[in-house]
Amino acid sequence: MLNAIEENSIEKLVEDIETNIGPIEVVVYNLGAQIGDKPLADTNYKMFEMGWQLGTFGLFRLASTLCPLMVKRGGGTLLITSATAAVRGNGSQHSHAAAMGGRRMLCQTLNAEFSSKGIHVAHILIDGAVDAPDTLGKMFGTEKFQQLRESKGMEHDGLMLPSGIAETYFHIAQQHRSAWTHELDLRSFSDRPWWNH
Repeated sequence: MLNAIEENSIEKLVEDIETNIGPIEVVVYNLGAQIGDKPLADTNYKMFEMGWQLGTFGLFRLASTLCPLMVKRGGGTLLITSATAAVRGNGSQHSHAAAMGGRRMLCQTLNAEFSSKGIHVAHILIDGAVDAPDTLGKMFGTEKFQQLRESKGMEHDGLMLPSGIAETYFHIAQQHRSAWTHELDLRSFSDRPWWNH
């Protein structure tokens, strides 16, 4: 597993893929920056910085390494997974909100610089709970996650299904540049959007 905070890990991964597999045409950047709900007094510098390292600096490192290669090839796509916190800070989410807000602004600046060079940068807000044991399951624990699935997920479709999210990402990656999506938000039909909370 990649440790994105480790020095040169992202850069080495890009180099390894480019050398041993082939040119990277589409990237999904999905490193989370969630350190949990912590009041300001309980958010130490190291925790805050870790959110920024994963949420913003990791994307900067990826773009710094990959965008020049994509420019030489005449194009590419960066699909950046983000969160509601990119547009709306919640209490006890200091690190996460700062990281996601920075991620959103970085996507906008990357788009401003590279879209005319054929690089599609899309900032995709996941505005809801994803039905995934490796995220919600770890956050809530097995028992609470199963209770959530039974009340809101499965046949209720109230949790976001990874397969549905993947279909949207695939669609964005195939878009013609005359109608590129640069930012959108995804949520279950049953959830209110971030601007109504």
